[in-house]
Amino acid sequence: MNNNNLSVIAKNIRKNIIEMIYEAKSGHPGGSLSCTDIMTYLYFEKMNINVENPKDENRDRFVMSKGHAAPALYAVLAEKGFFPKEQLMNLRKIGAMLQGHPDAKNIPGVDVSTGSLGQGISNAVGMSLGLKHKKSKSKVYAVLGDGEIQEGLVWESAMAAGHYKLDNLVAILDYNGLQIDGKNEEVMTISPIDKKFESFGWNVVVCDGHDYEDIDKAFGKIIEGKPTIIIAKTIKGKGVSFMENEAGWHGQAPNLAQKEVALVELSK
Repeated sequence: MNNNNLSVIAKNIRKNIIEMIYEAKSGHPGGSLSCTDIMTYLYFEKMNINVENPKDENRDRFVMSKGHAAPALYAVLAEKGFFPKEQLMNLRKIGAMLQGHPDAKNIPGVDVSTGSLGQGISNAVGMSLGLKHKKSKSKVYAVLGDGEIQEGLVWESAMAAGHYKLDNLVAILDYNGLQIDGKNEEVMTISPIDKKFESFGWNVVVCDGHDYEDIDKAFGKIIEGKPTIIIAKTIKGKGVSFMENEAGWHGQAPNLAQKEVALVELSK
């Protein structure tokens, strides 16, 4: 694993996230920036995927359960070569391929359409179960938001995954502590996350979601016989000083001056 290479890729992805949300005049920068390092690690280090054949039966699957972080997914897919980067600047425009939430029908590399919170991880459980029935060695990776796990559907999915011992499923929680209305613990407490997932029969691992060595160690702790959730501690708006740890940047586009400041910071 080349940490410097991953860092350079992540910087490019973050820059594109800022650029595309600015061009769209809407979108979700905070949660897109917080999960960028996780996404970079998955697509450029961990997952078995085929850019030339996005529907390869032997590929690993990815589900962006927190579908509002679509800019992170789109920027990663473009960086990987699934479609030209020029498409990013058409985010959320009428008739464009890249809409506000991932669309599996029209976007190369997107396995599941997501947006309604909780439904992404539900799809991931079903995909994992299907791959088990087919005796496939492929894995399913799903990124969830911490505010998202307030949804009851998440816990039904967790129950099913534990019951069927879906050890081909790896969920990664983007644990930045904030959601659209403020701090998770003030909106509706989600603690203790580890004990809750353990009670449903999951293998629980904790890591720093911005440290590639730590992320890599976490993925090395996936075990047989249980689904795994990696609780990745992250910073909302990571990389842009005025966005970091600010709930207000959950779903707000930067203006021109803010965009320029953000790009300068991300270029350092």
